Amino acid sequence: MLPSSSNPTLLNRELSLLKFNERVLAMAENRNTPLLERLRYLCIVSSNLDEFFEIRISSLKEQQRQTPTLVGVDGYTPGEAFERVQIAAHELVDRQNNLLMNQVLPKLKAEGIALLEPARWDEGMREWAHDSFERDVMPMLTPIGLDPAHPFPRVYNKSLNFIVALSGQDAFGRSASIAIVQAPRALPRVMHMPSEISGIPNGYILLSALISVFVGELFPGLDVKGVYQWRVTRNSDLFVDEEEITNLRQALQGELSQRNFGAAVRLEIDQSMPPDLEAFLQQEFLLQPQDTYRVSGPVNLSRLMQLCNAIDRPDLLFPDYRPKLPAPFDHLPDDDPSALFSAIAERDCLLHHPYQSFQPVLTFLTAAAMDPSVVAIKQTIYRTGEDSELMRLLLAAARAGKEVTVIVELMARFDEQTNINWAARLEEVGAHVSYGVVGHKTHAKMALILRRENGRIRRYGHLGTGNYHPRTAKLYTDFGLITADQKVCEDMDKVFSLLTGLGARRPLKCLLQSPFTLHETMLALIRNEASIAKSGKKARIMAKMNSLLEPIVIDALYKASQAGVKVDLVIRGACALRAGVPGLSENIRVRSIVGRFLEHSRVFYFYNEGAENVYLSSADWMDRNFFRRVELGFPVFDKALKKRVINEAFTYALRDNQLAWRALPNGTYVKIKPSGKPFNLHQHLMQQLGS
Repeated sequence: MLPSSSNPTLLNRELSLLKFNERVLAMAENRNTPLLERLRYLCIVSSNLDEFFEIRISSLKEQQRQTPTLVGVDGYTPGEAFERVQIAAHELVDRQNNLLMNQVLPKLKAEGIALLEPARWDEGMREWAHDSFERDVMPMLTPIGLDPAHPFPRVYNKSLNFIVALSGQDAFGRSASIAIVQAPRALPRVMHMPSEISGIPNGYILLSALISVFVGELFPGLDVKGVYQWRVTRNSDLFVDEEEITNLRQALQGELSQRNFGAAVRLEIDQSMPPDLEAFLQQEFLLQPQDTYRVSGPVNLSRLMQLCNAIDRPDLLFPDYRPKLPAPFDHLPDDDPSALFSAIAERDCLLHHPYQSFQPVLTFLTAAAMDPSVVAIKQTIYRTGEDSELMRLLLAAARAGKEVTVIVELMARFDEQTNINWAARLEEVGAHVSYGVVGHKTHAKMALILRRENGRIRRYGHLGTGNYHPRTAKLYTDFGLITADQKVCEDMDKVFSLLTGLGARRPLKCLLQSPFTLHETMLALIRNEASIAKSGKKARIMAKMNSLLEPIVIDALYKASQAGVKVDLVIRGACALRAGVPGLSENIRVRSIVGRFLEHSRVFYFYNEGAENVYLSSADWMDRNFFRRVELGFPVFDKALKKRVINEAFTYALRDNQLAWRALPNGTYVKIKPSGKPFNLHQHLMQQLGS
């Protein structure tokens, strides 16, 4: 039956995101996951929740202030949505803390990896800890006793802080009550204690433990009644008035300095903090009890991620995986960059990271930088990291006299400063740097090389579903296509011209572009399948993406289902579509894959009476991707490569019975139970494509 107005056809975005984090947490709860990887998944959930509060919860709070009575497409007012989201978030955090304290940390301790609690320090450990505090920590601390001359300090977003309850009188005769101690960001949050002192191979002390034990030395002559760790999460969305600015980089630089002091949205406190101090902090940050999260472990749990990377225990990690180089990159001569372009001219190359190495993308740009016949390189950058070999190649190409044009997206959330820094370095060596179109983030992933051959310019391009980020390319699943197809490459050149210059939109022959043609084409393809199904023929849609939220597309999928189209959706994160509802979506199946790698690729398949249209894309099916970003969808023409995409994106994902979850009509997910032979998507592709 169709949902009623009290049970709308769209699910709540924030609740769906929390459901995704429940699936990530399930990887940490799974006893078959290697122990240090279980800790890593706990840290990933913590990091995800940080961003969730910084962006999504802050947005809900803003909606409550501006449109408190407006009912959203999910059937909730902002206040109703906020209440349900807070309940779900508290339940998730409680599960997370319980798992950390009662399972993961005890099991790590049994393996000789321990957070050394002060209650268990012997005399030698305490002496080492005290020396470390006096030498490395105490000189960095600035205690602030709260009184009329010392107001509550400005607190940095997600910083580690302590509230200290005191009694007594100081040197000036002032009565002591409360003090705040802020842990400088320069101090390491986790410190290794030598094994000859700790008695175990991998013993660590948290900075919070050091400060809690020795904080009294900051307040000589006073009695410390209690010391409790806490941190506050702030609204981290940036606001830049796009109608008023004249220089986006300068405007953004000014806004970034204030990001870490936005309105508070969450307070995390030590489990043992007394109610009066909790109420004091809530009042200071204008927060309510439901905004407060008591934790039994460290308030900055994500900082434990460094243990996963620092400890040499391969037996407690996923087995090492080294992706191999695909043809033609596995046998190219080192001294002849032209050989690569000859190979690409013969046939397109499909890359599937991280199962296949990201090195071919770097080799592609290296050849462009070295080859004297290459005259120009054009590149989009959304996220690339602070230490990027790719960016160094672009710098080298510019220094070598190539015409280098880079579209740097300055508004890539949480990478703004990194991208500003790269933009400045590129400009210093003479590259042409553009920031795209104000109001439309440039999220498309493309690199175009112009090469002079036989007196004419020939183009070679790379298009991808993920960022030009070598580190995340080892963790995120993404497709990339390297091609010399001149129709595709000419379309890429038109898009670059539109981003760097001015003028009317020029029609594209192959590529789909947001905000112009991607949405309308996806709708047309979905509706075409519905029309085919109504005529009694086979109709099939498969789509893989991170998020599905755009209501017009969802409505088209519902209508396709009702027409008899079989729809399979592989959606990692937020999904507003209700799957399997009789009369609405009984022909739609939604599954989510959560495992060793982060599912990140976007792939769209339409059977189209056997033509099998396959598109790879940088865009999810969300409002922002369709209407407020520059995105690309690009077709796969080569039949062999198309078959690979269909198998690697869909056939194997739909067979998976180890990592897959099935969405229920109410938005909850259930783990798919193995029936028959176990099949793990990630392991299968590692075996098939790896070395």
